[in-house]
Amino acid sequence: MAGRFEGLSDLEWKLFDDVFPEEPSKRGKGMPHAPYRHVLNSLLYILITGCRWCDLPRGDIWASKSSSHRWLKRWRSDGTFEHLQARILAIRVASSLRLIANEKGLINWDFGAIDGSFSPWKRWG
Repeated sequence: MAGRFEGLSDLEWKLFDDVFPEEPSKRGKGMPHAPYRHVLNSLLYILITGCRWCDLPRGDIWASKSSSHRWLKRWRSDGTFEHLQARILAIRVASSLRLIANEKGLINWDFGAIDGSFSPWKRWG
């Protein structure tokens, strides 16, 4: 079921702020650097609501779909995404049932679910 997400509050952002490297003060050529908070807002929006990349909201607290996707790929390759995931799990595992299930090895964190309803793949014709 799709959720609702309106961006990270200041308190929620403080939980993740130290995971990211310092934002560059000045950048060379190209588009200006998207703030990490905006990128994280966009990625969390996709994960929570289940929307497509092209349906990301636009506004002051969101990053573009291309910037969000680019940062997601970079964070997956440099380990930042795993740090974010560990931080989220540390917050969420406060529930004793999740903690017990995780300790007993009943949860396999190597797999996830993907909704294929928006897939561009067409059946063999």
